[in-house]
Amino acid sequence: MEMTAEVENTGTRPREVRPLHGPPRGTWPQVATYIFILGPFIALLAAVPLTWGWGLGWLDIALAAFFYTATCLGVTVGFHRYFTHRAFKATRSLRVGLAIAGSMALQGPITHWVADHRRHHAFSDRDGDPHSPWAFGSSPVALVKGFWHAHMGWVFDRNLTNAERFAPDLLADRDIVRVHRQFGLWTAVTLIAPAVLGGLISWSLWGAVTAFFWAGLVRVSFLHHVTWSVNSICHMIGSRPFAARDRSANFWPLAILSMGESWHNLHHADPTCARHGVKRGQIDISARLIWFLEKFGWATDVRWPTPKRLANLEKRASA
Repeated sequence: MEMTAEVENTGTRPREVRPLHGPPRGTWPQVATYIFILGPFIALLAAVPLTWGWGLGWLDIALAAFFYTATCLGVTVGFHRYFTHRAFKATRSLRVGLAIAGSMALQGPITHWVADHRRHHAFSDRDGDPHSPWAFGSSPVALVKGFWHAHMGWVFDRNLTNAERFAPDLLADRDIVRVHRQFGLWTAVTLIAPAVLGGLISWSLWGAVTAFFWAGLVRVSFLHHVTWSVNSICHMIGSRPFAARDRSANFWPLAILSMGESWHNLHHADPTCARHGVKRGQIDISARLIWFLEKFGWATDVRWPTPKRLANLEKRASA
């Protein structure tokens, strides 16, 4: 349901609350959204029969793993923990590098991604959340519909989240505005670079073709579905040891593939925390990267969890 501009009483003087949605996505950007979501998805579906006997080599696996890790961390450490939640401060070069790496995951331009996610936290699992699986109710049919909506259906909505309301800091950052506008360039790089490397390393055209397929298209689509699973699965099933305002949950099978993002309950309980996997055995690769960045002085003022804060959140959850 669209929320229009309204007057909010702050106790001093009324101020205008900007609408959730900004101008709708244009026709060609909408077409591009379908192409770069459904194209890699078709490649992912084709990957299963292609693995039987031909078309996949160790070079393809290595390149896919490299680009998956780099672009996934660009989203988790960059788009999510830094740009959306400011879990740490970053040098200018790190800030730009994280913005580029996240853009190469093909999950949308940075300002759109951040605005969507901040809106998700503002209205998590309530009216206004762009991708709650509980949007249509809790009956079996409603949950099936909600799962589809939360997982990928919401991506095709032409109504963009209002960045002026949810991401004004990024709109005021010239470096980030430049990276946002270069999304087409980074789309090309993330798909062409694996093909170029595959061709040069194998010194063959076929090496370029298979690298483009596996380390380009399949890798992009696989990362899409891992990220979207945090939106869908991690708001439906899993453990909830910490008190949160919504149905966010920890889902351990996704922990490594999502670089620690599937420890989702703690994240929603304490959104600005730089580490999501805080219990023994909870692997959080993104937090480990932030730790290294801090050691090198590229990340500062990191918001690490404290025992007192975690104990309070656990106590509230059990109350």
